[in-house]
Amino acid sequence: MLQQEDTEEIEIDLEDSNDSDEYDDREEPQSLWRAPPVLEEEENIHTSTLVEISDTKPLLSARDPRGINDCLKVTFEDVIAEPVSVRSGDRVWIWSNALFEVSRVWIYRVVTVLLAIPMSIFSGLLFAILSCFHIWMIRPCIQCILIGTRWLQSLWSIVLDIIVRPLFTSAGRCCGGFSIHLAKE
Repeated sequence: MLQQEDTEEIEIDLEDSNDSDEYDDREEPQSLWRAPPVLEEEENIHTSTLVEISDTKPLLSARDPRGINDCLKVTFEDVIAEPVSVRSGDRVWIWSNALFEVSRVWIYRVVTVLLAIPMSIFSGLLFAILSCFHIWMIRPCIQCILIGTRWLQSLWSIVLDIIVRPLFTSAGRCCGGFSIHLAKE
């Protein structure tokens, strides 16, 4: 079957990102390139996808894209709340709110500066060791056990098909005729 040739051009933005005078009124264009579609007998929907040049950089705006730390979205109102019957002065409330937010943010920043890099190195090391252990030791052992017990799996499926299934099918048909009616007295 003949396919029509696609004459799509490759677009590459090679302009200097420091030339901001041209893009003052609007956002700076993203540096994107379009992969040319591969001519095959079967169409592949993944051949003409847009790929950003900065795919390897971490996302700075979406740092928790899966929402695994939603429980940590704590504001002043979540922690401190005054009932209507007992109230402090307005300035005390405003200053308390401001000091809470500033101290929460800055203490978090100081602690992350001190702990983020060592913890990320430790976590990377730990997950690398666990991955290596799982890939090279645990999974081969499981495969050896599965290969060695293939006969046991076959025997168990035969026992289930010959003995257990007919027994429970018969019991179900025998007991299927019973009906229970509950009446309140």
